Order: sequence, then structure tokens, then C-alpha cells
Amino acid sequence: MLRFGTVFILFILVTGCHSRPQIPTVREFDLKRYLGKWYEAARLPNSFERGMTAVEAHYSLNKDGTVKVVNSGIRDGEKHSATGVVKTTGTPGELRVSFFRPFYGSYRVAALAPDYSSALVVSGDSRRYLWILSRTPELDKKVLQDYIDLAARYGFDTSKLIYSSSNSGFSVGM
Repeated sequence: MLRFGTVFILFILVTGCHSRPQIPTVREFDLKRYLGKWYEAARLPNSFERGMTAVEAHYSLNKDGTVKVVNSGIRDGEKHSATGVVKTTGTPGELRVSFFRPFYGSYRVAALAPDYSSALVVSGDSRRYLWILSRTPELDKKVLQDYIDLAARYGFDTSKLIYSSSNSGFSVGM
């Protein structure tokens, strides 16, 4: 668990150091509707999730208005988790997340289903960090493809995506 969190701090520091044009966020965003459990359908490789499967994120509201996030997954047969805090920024879909205060990284909801059933999340503008999230363990293949196409239009290398075990049979262009 410590390694998962330690590496995440490096991610936060790196994402703040790039000057590419900003990836837009959704125009409307209701934080309370975003709370709850999300499953990772796909992600770009990153060091803090290396070798992890069954990755989930749980968001819940804290009394002070911030959001608690618990990211978890299985690595080498053992559950690993990291707990952080999320703050709003005043811009819809743009959040700040920290697993080691006072360092915060960018968390941008770049696309979101109207019913909050799936989302495309990016961090910073480096085009290195991307997650496709779903409220269910398996995301509809057409919806997944639409998010992949959007990510490609934003300049992400979608050929490197890692899919969850539920979506492991997915291939781009299906």
C-alpha cells in the first residue's frame, strides 16, 4: 500500500509540469451524482497501478465539503489501496486530488455520460494519464470505443490502453 501511494505523489508532481493546451472538461458537473463506486474499464499504463487488476475508485463526501477517494485494486493476489482527498476548483468537471497533502494533481472529467454511468478522466495536459470509468464492471463496447476515439482526438496514444479483465476481449475498432 505504501508503494502505491508513494508513486502516486510522483504522478501528482509530474502532471503539474506540462504546458500543452488544456483538455476541456464537461460543461455541467454535479459532484454529488459523481460520488459512489466507479470501475476502471481502461487506463493508460502508469507506475502507481502497474500490475493491478480489479481497480475501483470509491468517492464519498466529507463533512468539510471535500471528497474522500479510496482507490483500490489487486496486485500479486493482494488488495492494495490508497486514500486521498478531492477538492473542487469552481470549474465544472475540474477537480484537484491529493494522496499526500499538500500536493494536489489535476483530475479532469473530459467526458461524462448524461446518466453518470461512465466517464473519461484525464490528469494534467501531458497526455500520459487517462482512465475510462464505468459504474458497472463491464462497459458497453460501443461506449468504450466512443471514449477511445475521443481520447485519440485529444492526442492520447490509445494503442497503449490497458483494459480491465471485464473488457479484456475488447479490441479497438470493434
